[in-house]
Amino acid sequence: MKLVLLTLRLLCLAYLWPVTLLNNPYPNRKKNKDVYLAEHGKNRFSGRIDYKLKRKDSTKSLLIKTEQLLRIENHDFAMRPGFGGSAIPVGIDVQVESLDSISEVNMDFTMTLYLRHYWKDERLAFPSSNNLSRTFDGRLIKKIWKPDVFFVHSKRSFIHDTTMDNIMLRVYPDGNILYSVRITVTSLCSMDFSRFPLDTQNCSLELESYAYAENDLMLYWKNGNDSLRTDEIALSQFFIEEFHPSHGLALYSSTGWYNRLYINFILRRHIFFFMLQTYFPTMLMVVLSWVSFWIDRWAVPARVSLGITTVLTMSTIITGVSASMPQVSYVKAVDIYLWTSFLLVFLSVIEYAAVNYFTTKEEMKKLEQLKLSGYDASQAMAFDGCFHDEDIELSAFPLSDLNTDTCMSSQNSTTPDLPPVLGMRLRRRRSIRQSVNHIMSNSYKIDSYSRIFFPLAYVLFNVIYWSIYS
Repeated sequence: MKLVLLTLRLLCLAYLWPVTLLNNPYPNRKKNKDVYLAEHGKNRFSGRIDYKLKRKDSTKSLLIKTEQLLRIENHDFAMRPGFGGSAIPVGIDVQVESLDSISEVNMDFTMTLYLRHYWKDERLAFPSSNNLSRTFDGRLIKKIWKPDVFFVHSKRSFIHDTTMDNIMLRVYPDGNILYSVRITVTSLCSMDFSRFPLDTQNCSLELESYAYAENDLMLYWKNGNDSLRTDEIALSQFFIEEFHPSHGLALYSSTGWYNRLYINFILRRHIFFFMLQTYFPTMLMVVLSWVSFWIDRWAVPARVSLGITTVLTMSTIITGVSASMPQVSYVKAVDIYLWTSFLLVFLSVIEYAAVNYFTTKEEMKKLEQLKLSGYDASQAMAFDGCFHDEDIELSAFPLSDLNTDTCMSSQNSTTPDLPPVLGMRLRRRRSIRQSVNHIMSNSYKIDSYSRIFFPLAYVLFNVIYWSIYS
């Protein structure tokens, strides 16, 4: 059986071997050909593509031509133009795009502007048949000399880089150069809040060369007063009254004099916001504190709760205004108004305390007078300051007549009535002490006088305040 199976296997191999040779007579050659094409044919095809792309992409060749045209490699641009000679003039032109924010707490402002520099560098002059300038982006500016202008008193600044660095370089055939950059800068502004919020602030952005003194670089406004231009700027809390440029010199003890340019602007604050948020609520609280003068003096809970409510509300207003302001060491205009109003509100609470005290004291006197009605004459004289005979009963004196001249009434009680005498009646004028004692003995009159005194005092204060600060 094994012999039969071996014979069949040999016959099958003998039958299939000629068919395999007919389909692939040289198997190793085909394999070597595939390897050769994979290794050499692909590189040859890709080389043709790279050659075509190189011919189409001329960026590298153009950059080399530009550097050769401007002769950048032939000069040392670490040195300023005309080194060793007179100062190089650099013109400045500014266009203010926006005033982004003004912070009273930090005493600074943020401004976005286009800063343009104009100067001449004959090393960059090139021949041109049509006299046209060439414009480049920020990559070429790193290879040539440019003015080192910085912002004095700046806290933060950056050049915009969306979608590319916002830098433009324009070179003219005669060597004149325009260098423009878009910058956002946050700079210091020394503000005076003595008239806040009825104030006007003067701020300035200052430009200066960092390394080159007056003998090496001269900064100036390119077109005089027309060198400063502004877009339509609208601020929430300020109105821009004026934008104007100026120039001057700055002295540093160790390095000398430097040219400095100023971008000056005047800001006037809008008062309507503070009228709604501060002044009107304060006025209402002061007027509300006067309501207690018309409430009965016996209504202790009503008058006390009203007085405490107005005092706490004024404290909240003062705290809110102080939180949004820098901690300055002088008094502001809004502080004068708020603290005067707070004083009037506080005095209205003190007024009721005085009324309540004198009312209680007056009641105690009435109780003492009722007790004295059963005492002898000497004790009665000690009470009202007059002498009475022993046979006069104190019960004849009603309580309503205690404020009259009881001495005269007691003396006239034993004498017959005299006919009236025609003529002018003389009345002795009360002294200040007597007037005060009279008010203290009639505490209800304190409310009557407060109804007139407090409104008149507040109106007078407002007239003086707004006439000075407005």
